[in-house]
Amino acid sequence: MRLPSITLGAALMLLTIAASAQKKDKDKMSGYDRSARATVLHQAIVYVSADADAQHVSLVTPGHEVVVVERNGPWVRVFANTDIADKTDDSETPELGGDEDNVTPASGWIRDKGVVSPTTPGGDAILFGAAAVLEDEAAQPHAPKGAAVQAHLLYRRVAEYYPDSPLAAEAAWRSADVRWQVEKRDVSSLPSATEQEAYLRPQIYEGEMKRLMKQYPGTKYAAMAAFDLLDNKLCGDWQGLPKCPEMESGLYERYAKQFPDGPRSAEALYDATYRQGVLVNMYLVDDSKKKADAAAERTKALADEVRAEYPKSDFAARAASVAFRVQQGIPIEGNDRD
Repeated sequence: MRLPSITLGAALMLLTIAASAQKKDKDKMSGYDRSARATVLHQAIVYVSADADAQHVSLVTPGHEVVVVERNGPWVRVFANTDIADKTDDSETPELGGDEDNVTPASGWIRDKGVVSPTTPGGDAILFGAAAVLEDEAAQPHAPKGAAVQAHLLYRRVAEYYPDSPLAAEAAWRSADVRWQVEKRDVSSLPSATEQEAYLRPQIYEGEMKRLMKQYPGTKYAAMAAFDLLDNKLCGDWQGLPKCPEMESGLYERYAKQFPDGPRSAEALYDATYRQGVLVNMYLVDDSKKKADAAAERTKALADEVRAEYPKSDFAARAASVAFRVQQGIPIEGNDRD
């Protein structure tokens, strides 16, 4: 028996109320509400009726949500793209998207294939695998349009639909990182990317990274999120002045102390070592030999620390190379010809 038809306006009102309730306490959604949510693994055309010859209402791309209303043989009646009208939990910035995201929620029918919900057996692995394929495609030279966006959303659904899955934490991290890297690339392409001060360029959205750190404290994923967040504090162009490498060296050292067992800690210490090495020549140019000597000593101390704490990391060897060049009087940046 089919449910009574509902006007699109009424449906949107109901979805707005549901979204508000989800924001208050997503983890306490009823079984019905959770099972009604779903996403698709392929582009799904939304038809006005359960008929392949019917008018097209909308298009649902992988990762975007639908709310399942009823099933009728090979068809499913849904409210499609219900996540577009809502924004991320703690931001005024709309969800990462591309041209295909400029759609509005719509009621209609889609074919009952490639639909994955929180009750789909093995759904966490299915969504994670599809997201991983898209993430790999997005990294290729001629990436399919929307691949990164779809990977971001599919990873996000894994964490949302299957919070107890062993894949949930990694999926949340990958979702946040895909978005971070896309926005980082976009920000770096702007003229303001070369400004010395970080506040003079658009900031990469931090909401998902911070939420990840709150949900999975003490994990390697929280440590990696904290490392990515440093991007918003780094200078653009140092402009040959010591202020930026001084500040950035301190950032990386503090990070390594806060996350000594993190996957990026050796890299952070190397980054600090490199900046101290750069400072040596900058101070010499400014006729500040005392500061140059102190930076040279700090470079060696940091290189020794990387080797002692992370002997199997190639960052230990890279830091040792920086320290040797400094000891030999070779500039770390710029022209090193005699």
